[in-house]
Amino acid sequence: MKKFELFGATAIALFLAYPSIAQAQAQAQSSPPAPASTAQDSGYGADIIVTAQRQSQTLQEVPIAVSAFSAAALEAQQIDNASDLQLTLPNVTFSKGNFSGSSFTIRGIGDLCVGISCDQATAIHLNGSPLLATRIFETEYFDLERVEVLRGPQGTLFGRSASSGVVNFISAKPRTDKFAATAEAEYGNYDSIRAKAMINLPLGETLAVRVAGFYLNRDGYTLNTFDNSRIDGRDMYSVRGSIRWEPSIDTTVDLLASYFKEDDDRLRIQKQLCQTDPTGVLGCLNNRRDGGRTNTNSTFTGTLGSREFLSIAFGSPALGNALGLGSLYGPDAYAGNPILDDPREVYTAFNPTYKTDELTVQGRIEHSFGPVRAQLTGFYHETSVDSSQDYNLGVSNRSLIQPTLNTLAAAAAGGVPGLPAAYFQPIARAIIPNGPQGDLCTSLPEKSGLGVYGGFARCGPIPNAYDRSVQKTRDWSAEAIISSNFDGLFNFLLGGIYVDAKVRDGDYYVNAFAIDYVTGILGSVGALGAGRAPEFSATPFFRSNTDLFRLKSYGIFGETYFQFSDSLKLTLGARYNNDKKFVRSRSTLASFAVPYTQTGSAFDAPRAALYDADPVIPGIQPYAVRNRTFDEITGRAVVDYKITDDNLLYASYSRGYKSGGFNPPVQVPGLTVPDAFQPEIINAFEIGSKNTFADGKLTLNLTGFYYKYKGLQLSRIVARTSINDNIDADIWGVEAESTIRPGPGWVVNFGASYLNTKVTSSAPFINQRDVSGGNPNTVIIKDIGNASNCVVLANAGGAAAAQAFVTAVNTGLGLRGPQPFPADANVGAATGAFGLCSVLTGAAANTAGAISVLEGIGISLKGNELPQAPVVKFSAGVQKTFEFANGMSLVPRFDLTYTGESYGNIFNGRINRIEGYEQANAQIQLNGLNDRWFVRGFIQNIFDNSATTGLYLTDQSSGLFTNIFTLEPRRYGIAAGVKF
Repeated sequence: MKKFELFGATAIALFLAYPSIAQAQAQAQSSPPAPASTAQDSGYGADIIVTAQRQSQTLQEVPIAVSAFSAAALEAQQIDNASDLQLTLPNVTFSKGNFSGSSFTIRGIGDLCVGISCDQATAIHLNGSPLLATRIFETEYFDLERVEVLRGPQGTLFGRSASSGVVNFISAKPRTDKFAATAEAEYGNYDSIRAKAMINLPLGETLAVRVAGFYLNRDGYTLNTFDNSRIDGRDMYSVRGSIRWEPSIDTTVDLLASYFKEDDDRLRIQKQLCQTDPTGVLGCLNNRRDGGRTNTNSTFTGTLGSREFLSIAFGSPALGNALGLGSLYGPDAYAGNPILDDPREVYTAFNPTYKTDELTVQGRIEHSFGPVRAQLTGFYHETSVDSSQDYNLGVSNRSLIQPTLNTLAAAAAGGVPGLPAAYFQPIARAIIPNGPQGDLCTSLPEKSGLGVYGGFARCGPIPNAYDRSVQKTRDWSAEAIISSNFDGLFNFLLGGIYVDAKVRDGDYYVNAFAIDYVTGILGSVGALGAGRAPEFSATPFFRSNTDLFRLKSYGIFGETYFQFSDSLKLTLGARYNNDKKFVRSRSTLASFAVPYTQTGSAFDAPRAALYDADPVIPGIQPYAVRNRTFDEITGRAVVDYKITDDNLLYASYSRGYKSGGFNPPVQVPGLTVPDAFQPEIINAFEIGSKNTFADGKLTLNLTGFYYKYKGLQLSRIVARTSINDNIDADIWGVEAESTIRPGPGWVVNFGASYLNTKVTSSAPFINQRDVSGGNPNTVIIKDIGNASNCVVLANAGGAAAAQAFVTAVNTGLGLRGPQPFPADANVGAATGAFGLCSVLTGAAANTAGAISVLEGIGISLKGNELPQAPVVKFSAGVQKTFEFANGMSLVPRFDLTYTGESYGNIFNGRINRIEGYEQANAQIQLNGLNDRWFVRGFIQNIFDNSATTGLYLTDQSSGLFTNIFTLEPRRYGIAAGVKF
């Protein structure tokens, strides 16, 4: 839908919704105000109670930019999950992440840091308690009292991981005053079955129990054109039990336990896009996100398995040509795969798997000592996630490697002169156990590090390439808060919290048949040349292993409130944060030699003792171990003034903080990266106005803000490892939210925002998509020893000198000289070539400074926009309740949202641009007498928009493809429910 059509549709919808809006004030003066219960029941009342300041207050009296959705509003706007929630919020976006995670970005501040030691920018809370590594982004919303979204740093009251804001989910509590039960079932397209139920049972005047749950099962949104199956389906459920005990009027005890489980074929990565590089030097070019696939000659397996590299490594072109899986200058492994531009179509021979669960236990006691209220909360939380999918969402062309498989089988049978069969038999037994025409076996992603050579294999007719992301977490917290409610000038809030979190087996694997083959061939030939028994190189897959991550954090916080008059109030708050982090990790891929006869673990092999997991610290280290304490004082100051009881003005300053973390060591020798990344600090200034007009017929909330952002944590992939750096930025914007009730039964809600984000740091950063930095006097090199890129720069003589230098060195290695990239590659005038950066560096030392070999040439990001920061957003919704004489009612509703253009990467540019997108939803609900039952028809994403919501750029050794995440497709169906 074009933008002008979108705005036009919105205007028409609003015009039809409230033709009498111009008369709203007059109606208010001549008609009695609607009862408070009516405003509350519809879900859009100004009197909705929130706890944004850790105290119960109405939404309109809180001097914070906060949006709140009651249970009725969530249902009316078809907000079933995090993706739905963000559409209606000013300056808030949501997107899935690359490694089984997700994130909210609020006012341009999101989770750009990648790694287990990274903190979230947006704090996620359940009933005020922090949720770390939560799977709540995967579940469906059910039996909630409300959802609160606080925009802006909230570190004073909500603590760590609240630099951008807070999303607080408030579950419905048991009620002691009445029995209640609800049940609903829904059926929709994609054979979707969803069910929700709740029962509230009083057990006397002081005790009640509430149990609720949901179930969802549907077919996949994505068509796999390889076998015409559907993937990316859902099969999940959750159950929550709550107990409330009120032994006295001053004391409340709440207990909650919930469990969530999912086991299906969810796609962690929706789609991969690539403007295929025919040279293979980059894999994907730097201009467009096409429906192609990376040129696999650019990848780790493409380079190390090539005839050219093996010829150099073995010192024998004949041996390299015989054992190489292909040529750097020949067709790549995905030759013949179809080009699929539809983001909901993929071509894969590997079915994804997704398993996750989450256990949450919370206990809270509140007691009022007259005007002083005390609250003590304990929280325990466990999660696990284990997911796998095709690494490239493609199908390798087996015919290209069949001649090499035949050669391997011949060598294993002793049929190749000069190659002892004993050194090739273990490879053949492991990866082609039924001969060269039979199934091909790929290592399983497993802890021993032996993979296929230890009998841990997945076999099939097509060469596999897939990844696995797995993680287990445990965290608990204890928090105490004391607050006052004195009459007069002064009140206070004082609190403290302790958090203990642990991550075990936080692993990311990449497995491929080609890796198994290469690690076997390199190991066997290396052992043969060294006179050792047959060996392979372990691990025969990429494994980034976080053996243990530990966080111990505490915070002490307090606020004082000075009520100078009925109208004027001053809030002063401060917090001390202390975060102690420890991590033990390592990363392996063909890192050390292991005998084929090894059992137990690859790390028990004799030569594993030579493997150094931490090149930063002298000596041999089995793990990279880091520990550090980060601490910071944050706070806020707020002045709010009530012009009238219905009109509030406020101005605030707040200081946000997110602790730093650790960068894992890279695998490529010679590459240096920062050992750690620094904390983020945000100085935020905000002014706002909250207004209620015409006896509640109109609410209008306006906010303006300005941020000085220091130390933004920014991730990049270097040598298959996620590295985080820090930059600075300025952010400012405005927001508006409004609810209008122009006449009986009508409700119109509207939200809009404008956001301006700019990087202010001028330090150079290397763009992994174009390491030449746009310098025309360069040659981009694909290092065939590790598949990273480096740059040959001519300091004298221009581009011709750089090309002549590379040609001369490469000729001696049996490699070709530079060749031009396509005209639309967007890499300046650079040319590209395969080579060995270490050899080129050595040769450059003899040029008296005329030639330099660099990791890359950095460019300034100053002035660039932050990722996931749409310049504009708006949302509008309208509903009308038609009351019938028999007590039944009919409620149609229409919602339209628009999220403006943004970038998915800090380097901006066309290839990183995310186009603006709209989503429209509609539903109509028939309610029975006294709302005892309902029937609802609904449609979400009416225009079936497949818009991209987020991007992730992979590294050079994987071919620089872009993973994208999209909106859910059009959904429609019918639901029915009952209430008692």
